[in-house]
Amino acid sequence: MGNYFTFPDLLIWLPLLAGFFCFFAKEEKSARLTAIVFSLLILGVSIATLFFTNDTKYLNYNNVNYIWLKYLGANYYIGLDSTGRMLTLLTATVFPLILIATSKTTIKNAASYFGLIMLTQAGLMGVFMALDALTFYFFWELALIPVYFLCSKWGGESRIQATFKFFVYTFAGSLLMLIGIIYVYLHTGTKGFEDGVIVNHSFSLVSFYNANLSATEQNWLFVLFFIAFAIKMPIFPFHTWQPDAYDQSPTSVTMILSGVMVKMGLFGLLRWLMPVFPSGVIHYKNIVIILSIIGVVYASCIAMMQDNIKKLIAYSSIAHIGLMCAAIFAMNQIAVQGALIQMFNHGINIVGMWIVVEIIERQTGVKKISQLSGLASTAPVLTIFLVIIAFANIALPLTNAFTGEFLMFSGLYNNNKWFAAIAGLGIILSAVYTLNMIQKVFFGSTNAVTAEVKDISLNEKIVLMIIVGIIFFIGVYPQPLIELTKDAVNNLLVRVK
Repeated sequence: MGNYFTFPDLLIWLPLLAGFFCFFAKEEKSARLTAIVFSLLILGVSIATLFFTNDTKYLNYNNVNYIWLKYLGANYYIGLDSTGRMLTLLTATVFPLILIATSKTTIKNAASYFGLIMLTQAGLMGVFMALDALTFYFFWELALIPVYFLCSKWGGESRIQATFKFFVYTFAGSLLMLIGIIYVYLHTGTKGFEDGVIVNHSFSLVSFYNANLSATEQNWLFVLFFIAFAIKMPIFPFHTWQPDAYDQSPTSVTMILSGVMVKMGLFGLLRWLMPVFPSGVIHYKNIVIILSIIGVVYASCIAMMQDNIKKLIAYSSIAHIGLMCAAIFAMNQIAVQGALIQMFNHGINIVGMWIVVEIIERQTGVKKISQLSGLASTAPVLTIFLVIIAFANIALPLTNAFTGEFLMFSGLYNNNKWFAAIAGLGIILSAVYTLNMIQKVFFGSTNAVTAEVKDISLNEKIVLMIIVGIIFFIGVYPQPLIELTKDAVNNLLVRVK
């Protein structure tokens, strides 16, 4: 590697150090401040990586490769490519926004809480940068384990049941993926002819791409990996853990789950599933698209029936992720490009929605839409921000989500017009449940619950202004995201086709 600092090292070690310092903080204020300061440093590093995107020129800055388990062929190998750079930027952007926006929320045992939050960020960064299957699996688990503790210790009244369901689903998916990783590993290697045939197995990404797998083997391995990633996204019918987990988790943890962690599943499709098992992709792609579109329509219909505002947003997220999954499996450049852009945009928009929900829940103690009304008169600034973010969430033109959804639907239509038409129902339904929620919660007369609600504080205004700024900037000028991800699209389609 040479004697150079590397961006991947910093993106892993800074959140790990932050978590260590937070665990030993004596007061809530110092733990929170440590987490915020380190999250801002991580954001600075992530932004700096955007100026070092030339892999040939800056290879030593963007990759880390150390021998880990020598005789197993496993290296600690992480690096930044275009997709990883976009998703580490999303992770680095979302964490300080969450920490600053929720700084008025009192946390019991804050040292452990913020320590676990920062460990989660380290795990997420590792997942998005891993170029070795065993390293990927290690960080996959590192990202999930702190969330189990965060949900089970700081969640709502039904947190144990929700966390247990979350654990069972994700553990089952992780176990299936581990079985698949070991099987592919045993089919990797280069053949030599000294002393017979020698096969050097390896967990490296390149070795997995060149594994000696028949079409039949790829088909059943595809299922193992896909279930693991489908649970994490989640898409229908692997989604049932999500609404309860989102509802019962502390809202800041829900923001991480919804804004960033679901992208682990989509990223897994792009980095590991599709390039490693191209025959499986061809075999199952229509089934996956159909499941994804069912999820879009089903989740949208369920969202329309919700009285719990947190569950409404949870089902909304399922619908959005389903559309992204369908677009990825449409396997044309327009659709995949749109899905990549939308991964970033969805993270920003959904976190904005959750921040508004957190403010309302903190001030009123209420999650039921039927118990809220008239907030526009007591919190007009909050209302303005919510309306803008909600319009972005339903992909109104000039907002960031419009570009991604337009590309995804164009690509889906090129693949199959009926898929695009049925998935298009999600646009109509999302407008219905979103506008209905805005009308019931923010307009009308105030009641006993909402009469004393105060408008947002300065830190909340700053965070929401940043989110709205990103929404309009990408909505008007999406070219930076397109340029950042176009190589990833081309490389994926070359592997699959």
